[in-house]
Amino acid sequence: MPESILVTGSSGFIGAWIVKDLLERQKKLVLFDRDPSQRRLTDIMSGDSHDLTTVAGDINDFPKLRTLIDEHEITSIIHLAGLQIPTCRADSLAGAQVNVGGTLAVFEAARQVGIVEQIVYASSAAVIGPEDRYPTGRIPNDAPLYPATHYGVFKQCNEGNAQIYFQDHGMNSVGLRPWTVYGVGRDQGVTSDATRAIKSAVLGRPFTFRYSGRNALQYAGDVAASFVLSALKPAEGARTYNLRGAVVEMTDFIQQIEELHPAAKGLITLSGDAIPVACDLDDAELRAYLPDLPDTSLRDGIRLTLEAFQSMQHAGTLNTADLDG
Repeated sequence: MPESILVTGSSGFIGAWIVKDLLERQKKLVLFDRDPSQRRLTDIMSGDSHDLTTVAGDINDFPKLRTLIDEHEITSIIHLAGLQIPTCRADSLAGAQVNVGGTLAVFEAARQVGIVEQIVYASSAAVIGPEDRYPTGRIPNDAPLYPATHYGVFKQCNEGNAQIYFQDHGMNSVGLRPWTVYGVGRDQGVTSDATRAIKSAVLGRPFTFRYSGRNALQYAGDVAASFVLSALKPAEGARTYNLRGAVVEMTDFIQQIEELHPAAKGLITLSGDAIPVACDLDDAELRAYLPDLPDTSLRDGIRLTLEAFQSMQHAGTLNTADLDG
């Protein structure tokens, strides 16, 4: 059976980058999201239009999800649909219904249809605890998990449920744990500040981060590739992998923006404490599994994002709603 890939949460930031990656690989794909618009995809693909099979729906609509997988003969699923930390904090019931219930719906629908070879789902570095819970050095995939938010607990639950689906039903899966992902289209969540700082630099606006300390900064194209390559390489088991990126102090991140865009010097500042999630994560197992995974340097990732925002600014298409609100 030819590959047919379902992407849930496809209109989100990482979803858009994954769709871009799949289109460039000329893969057959089906998109499923409450919001069928593709504004982020339009931004990152410079306005190019594509004929996409897009289905609007809620991730908890189990009958629709099951029918979708069956009718389109889906062989791999990239599951991204979810609610972020602020929403889960404000409404933990809704967070559980979407992040846990929706993920269970994906696994169960795939199990019942019986043709899905691999599910790749978005876990999160939020399953990891604060730095003081771990010994010095890089944190491996199998380190103890100490999530400090509802969101992190929900993601840990999904990792556990994926293990059970493999144990009981032989459903293969990969859970990936992004940290701070940056690039065009990142406009929501606390860690969107990294991308919003780059956009502010292009606009010549002052910007203040809501946090400080160390971060693991991961370029969106690399993160998208980790999901896509995992979906295209079914392997037995229920595995979880850390994503690493560039682990730096946020002062260093700001310095690199200023070096690449000198007009931003002095515009970007820090406030608040470090995010209470350890960031020195070991991605050796992921890179052994996906040896062709790209590794964009922080400098190159910032440069690419600056250039994209500058191009959009010159074209009059740079959306500043995430800075104006």
